[in-house]
Amino acid sequence: MGAGELFLERMTRAEALAILSSPRIADAGSLVSGNVGAEPAATVKTPDDQLPVLPDDHGALRDMALACTRCRLSQGRTQVVFSDGPRDARLMVVGEAPGANEDSTGVPFVGAAGKYLDVLLSTVGLGREDTVYIANVLKCRPPGNRDPKPDEIEACSPYLKKQIELVRPEALLAVGSFAGKLLTGREKSSLGKLRGEVHSYLGVPLVVTYHPAALLRNPRWTRPFWEDLQLLRDVMDASRASK
Repeated sequence: MGAGELFLERMTRAEALAILSSPRIADAGSLVSGNVGAEPAATVKTPDDQLPVLPDDHGALRDMALACTRCRLSQGRTQVVFSDGPRDARLMVVGEAPGANEDSTGVPFVGAAGKYLDVLLSTVGLGREDTVYIANVLKCRPPGNRDPKPDEIEACSPYLKKQIELVRPEALLAVGSFAGKLLTGREKSSLGKLRGEVHSYLGVPLVVTYHPAALLRNPRWTRPFWEDLQLLRDVMDASRASK
């Protein structure tokens, strides 16, 4: 048993929450916070509202996303949450949508679940400062942290696809069912059915696992998450060895 696995094996939910309440990350906020506001009216698309050709430049793509009004979520957002991490990252983590903390800061995965994700990734030598790029399927927060709607995913997912093309990571890690279903194309499969195998998206190896927020609610899923990280690490090691 390696050091990282031993760390996860021994860490209880209370210990994980203690890590999250440390001074370094105490300002991350609660797992789900914010008031459930009224649902903004849907943005009506017109022929002129079609998404233009996306630029082959990360900065220009980000600028376009920051000004996007293609769906109802643009009416209630505080900030567009585009990405975090280096643009030459080895790994891209894809979540589903920003929460309240992300909406207020403009940075993905900064709440409690995001900090827990950082801890877990560090056990296999990965970190957002040097090797991990993080993005979401949706760039704007759904009201009350509700689930993304199909038309919102359709409107926003071209940005994610372009991010993947530009970053060109060695592997993708989809966390949560919405990200997993979108990237695998298996909309009717459960998360349990998507785990444990290597998929492919745009030619990039893809591993699907639980959202870190789910691990805080259900500690028994920490072991399967660890197994998924091991699969991911094997994929990345094989990719590097082949170069």
